[in-house]
Amino acid sequence: MTATGSSEGRAGVEVRLEHLTRKYATTTALDRLTLTLAPGELVALLGPSGCGKTTALRLLAGLEEADSGRVIIAGKDVTNVPANRRNIGMVFQAYSLFPHMSARQNVEFGMQLQHVGPAERRERATEVLDLVGLAAHANKFAHQLSGGQQQRVALARALAIKPKVLLLDEPLSALDAKVRARLRDEIRRVQLEVGITTLFVTHDQEEALAIADRVGVMQSGHLEQLGPPTEIYSRPATPFVAEFVGLTNRIKGEVHGGTVDVRGTRIPLVDPDVDDGPATALVRPEAVTLASNGEMEDGPLVGTVIAIAFLGAMSRVTVDLGDTIVLAQMATSAASQTPAGTKVRLTLRPDPVLIQREQPAATAP
Repeated sequence: MTATGSSEGRAGVEVRLEHLTRKYATTTALDRLTLTLAPGELVALLGPSGCGKTTALRLLAGLEEADSGRVIIAGKDVTNVPANRRNIGMVFQAYSLFPHMSARQNVEFGMQLQHVGPAERRERATEVLDLVGLAAHANKFAHQLSGGQQQRVALARALAIKPKVLLLDEPLSALDAKVRARLRDEIRRVQLEVGITTLFVTHDQEEALAIADRVGVMQSGHLEQLGPPTEIYSRPATPFVAEFVGLTNRIKGEVHGGTVDVRGTRIPLVDPDVDDGPATALVRPEAVTLASNGEMEDGPLVGTVIAIAFLGAMSRVTVDLGDTIVLAQMATSAASQTPAGTKVRLTLRPDPVLIQREQPAATAP
């Protein structure tokens, strides 16, 4: 029998957070948050510090109590059920391994608390250590393992208790970039293989977009948008989502008849039913292309390259248009043709954009 097999209790379950509110003194950390995770789905909650994502995870885990709202797991209301009876596995930023125990003993610890017999504990520990690729390191202690290996032991320990739900709270933020990317993919592989419903909390947009079935972007205790990663990136619902997820150029323009005129280029709007008038268009760098051939007469989209950031196969080019700075992202082979100091002409691809407007100043009563 494998760790993923048809073991009872391993099938994904539905999780519902219904109108959860949590306040700390005068601060509202969560404001009537409602979120449903489908059986076996991995949902990532993404947002800046203080947006409420970790509070949501802690309420689901039972580590904190909500001021109002309900937590429902597999159709059962567990709002008032203590954390140790919710059958939830958790992996935190800190590995929290017992230093005097081997990797195997760490994995077996939770099962001991569940009064699982020694033979079954050993079999299950072997299964999950193999699942996370650490079977050969079962007898090593924490100080003999790398950071990435320690985090995989923590993941194996969380899975060994056969939880209904897996919660991941910034599990990769203490690791270096290369290990983080590799372990991120490993977590997704394991989650898919086991088929467990998972809530992943992170402030790293690349992590969220890379592994989640759906991403929820949070701000000030509210869920701004929830959807597949491609939708969150290419069709952001609000200016906050557009600016938080990925890089965005802010270019002044004029709205007219469902489009916005940006420096002589008309671009359709995500929401065409907005009032005409001045606005700031939010344009993705990959929607900007540049050319340096032909005549370079001055114009609203003619400027000078001032920097090129090498990102591997892609590069980010910074162009000074005189009164504003615009970023363009393109293949490195193309970017290398326009070194700093080159005069270029920009073209804006007509992808639908969001706009942002200045909020009117509040007037005194």
